[in-house]
Order: sequence, then C-alpha cells, then structure tokens
Amino acid sequence: MKIGVIGDFNPIYLSQQATNDAINHSIKKLGVQIVYEWIPTASIPEQLETIKKSYKGFWIAPGIPDSVGGVLQIIRYAREHNVPLIGTCGGFQNIILEYAKNKLMLEEADHEELNPDASKLVISKLTCSLVGQKGEVFIKSPSLVSNIYRETTIIEQFRCSYGLNPEFEAPINETGLEIVGTDAEGRPRIVELTGHKFFIGTLFVPQLNSTQESPHCLVDAFIEHMSNQ
Repeated sequence: MKIGVIGDFNPIYLSQQATNDAINHSIKKLGVQIVYEWIPTASIPEQLETIKKSYKGFWIAPGIPDSVGGVLQIIRYAREHNVPLIGTCGGFQNIILEYAKNKLMLEEADHEELNPDASKLVISKLTCSLVGQKGEVFIKSPSLVSNIYRETTIIEQFRCSYGLNPEFEAPINETGLEIVGTDAEGRPRIVELTGHKFFIGTLFVPQLNSTQESPHCLVDAFIEHMSNQ
C-alpha cells in the first residue's frame, strides 16, 4: 500500500524532510506495511490515471509546487472519491484553493503569493507572518480532528505567511470544508471535509513536532486510515 506525497522534494527544505521523518515515525510505531513516494507535481497531469490506481492516500506537502494545477487535480480526486488526504502548510492552502474553484465554482480563485493581482484572492497574505513561530490552536468539537487530538488546545509549529482570506471563510465553512481549528483570534488553522473518512488540512506543520519516540497523532491517524482500507 502506497502513500503519494504530492510535492517537489528539496532535501534542504526542513518541512519537507520532516514529512519523510514523520511518516517513518508513524509507520514504525503502528507496524504497518505502507511505503511512500514523492510525486513531482509537473508529472501529475499526464500520469493522473496511473497515480489514482497506484496510491491509496495522499499527503499534500509544504512548499510551492511546480504545477499547482497538478496538485489541485489530486486534491479534487481525493475529495470526490473519499480517499484519505492530509495537507500541511502549502497543502492547506491548496486544499482551500481546490475547494473554492471546484465546489464553490469560483473559477478565478487564486493565491496571492503566486498571483497577487488576481481578482479573487482566496489565499491571502496573513497580517502577521507565522514563519518559524509556535502558536496555540483551539479545536472545535465534535470533529474528526478533536477525536484525534483528544485535547481542546494544542501547540503547533508554523512555517506560513499565507492563509484563508477572511472574505471567503463563511462560504467555505458553511458548504462543508469546516473550520475546526482556529487561533486565539478565531482565524482558521485547521479544516476538515464533512462526511469524508479523512480529509484534513493544517496551516501548521505537524510533522515538525513528530519524533521517533513520540510520533504525531495526526500522522498516526492518517496512516491508520490508510491501513484500514
């Protein structure tokens, strides 16, 4: 059984290396027969059908992908076909972008970092950059995320300067991509898809908090959903 890590791997990018480490930590802890492979984003449009057949779950990795369109194709497939998916940092942003484009039908939805002059900036620059910061996240219950953490307040590490534009919070939240984790001011930090077995996005980078001695609970839960299929 294989996980497809959707992103363009750079070994010097801390969050991406931590993704590998976190998956390894959870696989070892759970004792499951799962492997993972990075899938270069530019290869996705031509290989989409093969990818769908080859991987049973996807991690939308941190970082700016070479092909945003390729990433959005994977997210849409996982969303519409109940395939386990987690997205962190940039992955969180692309989960929201895909949902805005294909569920809310906002074809012009865009990302301020990539296209600052776009008319519908669903992903916009945060008032304060979160790069290199740790912060509190308050978890809404009931939710899948609250079942995983079993805590109402957590501390996580961030590496992002962009997030969900407040203008689009209500239409996204009210149509099923529910905001289930916020900061102290109520700004979105975790989303999950209502009715999906496992479809979670975090603006923070949980893999940075994973260790061999203490794998991260979100990664454990993702791996467990993979292995139970």
